[in-house]
Amino acid sequence: MAVLERNNNLSQRMTQQLGRAIVCGDYQQGESLPTEAELCEEFGVSRTAVREAVKMLSAKGLISSRPRQGIRIMSEEEWNIFDSDLLKWSLEGNPSMKVLKEFLQMRIAIEPEAAALAARFARPERKQAIGDALERMRVAQDNSENELEADIDFHISILYASENRFYIRMRDFTRTALNVSIRHTNVIKANPDGVIEDHAKVYHAICSGNAERAKNAMFLLIDEALGFIEQELDKAGQS
Repeated sequence: MAVLERNNNLSQRMTQQLGRAIVCGDYQQGESLPTEAELCEEFGVSRTAVREAVKMLSAKGLISSRPRQGIRIMSEEEWNIFDSDLLKWSLEGNPSMKVLKEFLQMRIAIEPEAAALAARFARPERKQAIGDALERMRVAQDNSENELEADIDFHISILYASENRFYIRMRDFTRTALNVSIRHTNVIKANPDGVIEDHAKVYHAICSGNAERAKNAMFLLIDEALGFIEQELDKAGQS
């Protein structure tokens, strides 16, 4: 059992290191990776650990491993970008504003409708979870990490309050990306009271059962953040 656990830990470490290198562009798409033996030597792991890591990275759509073809980097279109590991790797360090823009575009297509559904269908305990997260945001204004956690919980709670299984399944992807994007947009806005007020509008609309108002309030909240990111891209000449 100890050997199996050790192999599992090594394969997870290799998955993290190699996956991050692929996502960050250390390897070119379509390029062949080193052989299994070479990967064993490079990462200091057994063939079993390499094979497990290859399986995990293949499941994420990053690589393809076939007999006589070796291990190849898949094109970015094949990557499972909803995988929380992939998103985390792409956002680590100095995240691309383009990635943040794409994420906000995704949010603006999903969260306003989730808020509308929450206004129509949320159970009392779901609404309470949203309100609790909002209150934690108010209390934590002098503690950026606590406020960030509460802000993320606010948005995740709305996904749950939609009572829609497909929206709820977006929680891990949303939580991972929000952890980075909120840090950027809140700093740019530099108005903690305004952030709380914007979130409160969404919450009160949900509690009052006004689906259209909840949808619009969430749209405006995300659209403002998207505008901040687009301004940063314009400044960098990357729009």
